[in-house]
Parts: sequence; structure tokens; C-alpha cells
Amino acid sequence: MSRLGTTSLPEHVGATVTVAGWVHRRRQLKSVTFLIVRDGVGLAQAVVTDADLRARLAELPEESVVEVTGRVVANPAAPAGVELVEPTVRPLGDPAVPPPFDVYRPELTAALPTQLDHAAVALRHPTRSAALRISAALVAGFRSTLDGLGFVEVHTPKIVASATESGANVFAIDYFGRPGYLAQSPQFYKQMLVGVLERVYEVGPVFRAEPHDTTRHLAQYTSLDVEFGFVTDHRDVMRMLRTTLAGMLGHLPDRAGAVLATLGVELPVVPSEIPAVHFTEALWIAGAPPDEPDLAPVHERALGEWARTEHGSDFLFVTGYPMAKRPFYTHPATTEVPSGGPTRAYTNGFDLLFRGVELVTGGQRLHRHQDYLTALAARGEDPTPYASYLDAFRHGMPPHGGFALGLERMVARLLGAGNVREVTAFPRDLHRLTP
Repeated sequence: MSRLGTTSLPEHVGATVTVAGWVHRRRQLKSVTFLIVRDGVGLAQAVVTDADLRARLAELPEESVVEVTGRVVANPAAPAGVELVEPTVRPLGDPAVPPPFDVYRPELTAALPTQLDHAAVALRHPTRSAALRISAALVAGFRSTLDGLGFVEVHTPKIVASATESGANVFAIDYFGRPGYLAQSPQFYKQMLVGVLERVYEVGPVFRAEPHDTTRHLAQYTSLDVEFGFVTDHRDVMRMLRTTLAGMLGHLPDRAGAVLATLGVELPVVPSEIPAVHFTEALWIAGAPPDEPDLAPVHERALGEWARTEHGSDFLFVTGYPMAKRPFYTHPATTEVPSGGPTRAYTNGFDLLFRGVELVTGGQRLHRHQDYLTALAARGEDPTPYASYLDAFRHGMPPHGGFALGLERMVARLLGAGNVREVTAFPRDLHRLTP
């Protein structure tokens, strides 16, 4: 008899069926045992009255894997409104060693470090597995939206010869006796591929050797990268980002509607035009000194509250970041800078804040070879390590731009998680390299 998923049982009332999964919970009463079995999508209840089987189940710990065959009958009080009666139960492995916390409880009560130490079991809890399903749905929406706009998915190297962001926060490796690095981003390669395919995107890991021990940083995370050609300036990139976000969030109800409902998640509405403020204005709104070079988390939170109050928006663009805080490939500002701020070089670069946290960084890039040489010289950098990247701009590259979105951070903000590690399957951070 072929196995059914637990969510399909209501379609088979009266039939004898087989389900399989983990022993989620055993409720043993005087003359009956209720066996709750959990598979990858839901729960099923089996009603056991046979004395011998009840005795065997009493010795079978939670999380043991079993196969249950029984007749489906309606019961509004049971999971999904049905249950299995007159069941047979067959173990599919050895009795499980009980985990250090109860997976069957509505909430995981173990501290986050304990959950992460035992991630393979903690992730079985619906509140933890839900984040993985939502991540998958967001990525599916990302791909679907961009495929529909003529983009091509690409796959770029994760071992590179030089730092992408002109910084020291890279993981160095021994690459057959010569230095190599884990890629901080696919930036160089996605730009080069604009000269081949015009519109490209990538879903992949990036690595940042930043010694942060915060609730929002990981040493490895999943980046959703987009780059495309023939832009006028960064505002074209912002419009593309808005379209992409709307597509991603619009994909969630179909792909992850059940887990969203279970968690009580309210999806944000992406405005037809996301409000935007220049960096100098953002500092004023956040109450920061006008000479601040960047936005701190406290400033981002203040801006998120302002966007919600003034525009009813969970999203806010901050444009025109100072050149000193952007990579060398960022295009200088071509739009008017608001008065009142210090005299300094601004860019056609932006961040998108989502509920008061930076979610996306993007902008227009340089596209002329000489401009790259000039930008590197202004920073006192030798162009030699970037030779293969710079060579692409000698052979004709259109005006272009793009953005990168951190998947785990987006899921954390959607779910209201206090720590990005809560929505990451196996996080890598300053202290954690296992499991």
C-alpha cells in the first residue's frame, strides 16, 4: 500500500491507508492510546485500543520513526478532522534517543544555543521548519518573477582571487599553494555577465569574515543577487527591486499559506512606489549628526518608524549614500543632493530598509574602464588584483546596476524573529562552525 501524506487524509474517509513519520506525541489513557504521527507536512492521529500494541507504544519514545496503517474516519477534534482507527504500527528504525527538549510542545522552550547545538531535531518543530518553507517560497517567487522579466539565472565562483568589496573581511584559503578567498559576493561576475546576458540573477551563499556577534549578522548567508544593463540611473534599479519584492511576497500565500496562517504572519504590502529619502535627509529624520558616514541600527529603526507613521509603509529607500561607505564600483551621484548636509561625495547607491532593518543594498555601477582606474587610484588601490574584472570594461559594457538581498534577514523580519539564527537551518557565525 502506497504511503499518503497526512494532509491528504480527509480525502480518504472510509479507506484503509498508510502514513509514515515520527512519533510526535503519545497520549496514554486508561483504555486507549492516541498516537500522533508527524510527517513533513502535518499531523495524523491514530486511535489504539489493542492492549499489546498499546504496551509496545508505551516503550517507543517520541521522534521514533514508524509506519501506521489504519482506516480513516471523521473526527472534528482530531488533526485535519480525521483519525486512523484499528491501526497497525510498524517501527521503521531503532527507538529514538529522546532529544533535550520536547518537539511536540507548541513552543520550543530550550535556549537558542541549545536549539542550534541540536539543529537536526530542533528544526523539526513547526515554528522552526516554517522559516525554511517560507525561505523556499520567497526564493521560488524571486526566480519566477525575474524569469518572467527576461533574466537568466547564473552560477558564479565562490572561490576568488581577490576581495570583492576592497576590504579585509574575507576568509582566506590555501588554493593549491596560492592565496584564495571565499567570495564576499558575486558582484564582479554578475557585472561581467551583464555584458553577456544583459539581465542576470543568482541565488547562492556569500561569506563575510566580519567579527560581529549580533542578532542580525552571519558569516555565511544566502544572497539573492540581481544585475541588469541599460539603466538610466539607480532609480531604474529601485523600480526593479520593488517589482521583485512584490513578486516574492505575492508568491507566499500559494507556496507557504498554511505555515503563514499557523504563525499568524501578516504579510507587508509593497507600495506601488516605495517612499525614498536621501541619506542627508535620513540622518535628520533619525536625529543623527549630519556628518555621520553611515546609518547605525538605531537610525534604521527610527527611519522604519517614520516610514510607517508618515507613509504607512514597511519599506523605505535611503538613497545617495556617501562614496566613502560604498564600494569603488559604485557610480557617483548624478542627481541633485539636498542642501543642509556636509560637502562630500555622494553616490547613486541605495539601501532598502524593511521594518527598520537594512534588507537590500544596491545602486548604479560604473561602466567605463577609465572610471574604474580613477576610482581605484582615489582609494590608493592597485588595480592589478582586479585585472580580469576590469578587462571586461575595456570591451564595452552598458550602463548597469543591481542589488543584493539577504534572504535570512528578510525571513527574520517577516516572522518577527529576534535573531536571524532562528530562521537559519545551520547558522555560521563568529562562534559556530557546527553542526
